[in-house]
Amino acid sequence: MTIYVGNISYSLGEADIQKIFEVMGSVTSVKIVKDKRTGKSKGYGFIEMPDKKEAMEAVKALDGKDVGGRNLRVMKAHTVKTVQEPVNNFG
Repeated sequence: MTIYVGNISYSLGEADIQKIFEVMGSVTSVKIVKDKRTGKSKGYGFIEMPDKKEAMEAVKALDGKDVGGRNLRVMKAHTVKTVQEPVNNFG
């Protein structure tokens, strides 16, 4: 299950976030979104946890938790599907 994590302190890296979530269960991957130009953290990212039950427990336990002086925003990530409109080539 993919988890969204927001309001991440800019001083924390992916390894730091992984350690926080590993307390709740197995973590497959951690990705902090970074500014393409500067390479600095944008303050949010995504965690992949293979066990849905552990992931939901992590969401409950860590949402609002003070980490690095900021209260984390933790929730199940929602996927966005793009819908392509059919092309009408008839005049």
